[in-house]
Amino acid sequence: QVQLVESGGGSVQAGGSLRLSCVASAYIYSAGCMGWFRQAPGEEREAVAGIDTHDSSTSYADSVKGRFTISEDNAKNTVYLLMNSLKPEDTAMYYCAAVRSAFGDCLESVIVGLEDNALEAWGQGTLVTVSS
Repeated sequence: QVQLVESGGGSVQAGGSLRLSCVASAYIYSAGCMGWFRQAPGEEREAVAGIDTHDSSTSYADSVKGRFTISEDNAKNTVYLLMNSLKPEDTAMYYCAAVRSAFGDCLESVIVGLEDNALEAWGQGTLVTVSS
C-alpha cells in the first residue's frame, strides 16, 4: 500500500526553481510531522525541511535555509517543497517522509527518525538535477 507519493522533480539550471509535492494517506499525514530529506550519490541522507501538520511550524537545514520553503495543504494531505535559487550541490533524490513528533521541531524529528530507522513512512523519491 503506497502511503506517500512524491512528484515534481526534474532538471534545472543553477538559479532555477522547482516545486515538489507529496500526497500522503490520511493515516500517515496524522503522524504529526512531515518532512523532506535528500540523498546524493555516495552521500549520507540529509534532512532538509520539516513541518508540523498541526500548527504549520516549519524548520530547515542550514544548507537550504532562505532558499527552500515547506508548506502544507491539510485538506489535500499534501506537503510541498518550493526550492528556489537551486545550486548544483542540491542535486539529489528527494524523499518525502512522515514521522511522529518527538524531539524539538519537525526537522529534528526527521533527523532522529532517519538515524533510528523510525520514520512512519517515506516515498519512492523524486530526482532533482541542477546543472551549472
